[in-house]
Amino acid sequence: MSNEHGNLIKSPKQLIIMVFASFFVPLIIILLLMVFVNNGKRGETTASTEQLIAPVAKLNFKDASGPHEVQTGEQVYKAVCSACHATGAAGAPKFGDTAAWAPRIAKGYDALMTSVLKGKNAMPARGGSNPADVSDYELGRAVVYMTAAAGGKFPEPKAPAATPEAK
Repeated sequence: MSNEHGNLIKSPKQLIIMVFASFFVPLIIILLLMVFVNNGKRGETTASTEQLIAPVAKLNFKDASGPHEVQTGEQVYKAVCSACHATGAAGAPKFGDTAAWAPRIAKGYDALMTSVLKGKNAMPARGGSNPADVSDYELGRAVVYMTAAAGGKFPEPKAPAATPEAK
């Protein structure tokens, strides 16, 4: 029998060294890889992680029995109108597009409010909003806001008189 395929470990001292090496060498390699992967990413991950875990929509919880907070035209535009008017979906004139808004502005504020309240073409009545959430006054403010961005000069609508219950 030849010894060419014999054992590589010939003494107990070599056996102990090989056992420790087979355990600690992979452990050291793993630790070095962890340090390499995490190196330089600490500052960047904080901002990107916050963006990744940010909620898609922010809910506005309010007391239903409390007084109604009047929204600005911009707030109503962002909440109700921007879904179509920001992109021009279903033929809606884009926000700030002077050419698309000019014929509508020429018809006047009352005609625009009638279109908003009753709906026109693909636009649902009140822009799809609920009268309990968005009042006619707030929709009027949104009309003034959108037309002002396209060159319209309509005055801000008058605030409705406060009801005795709201006082």
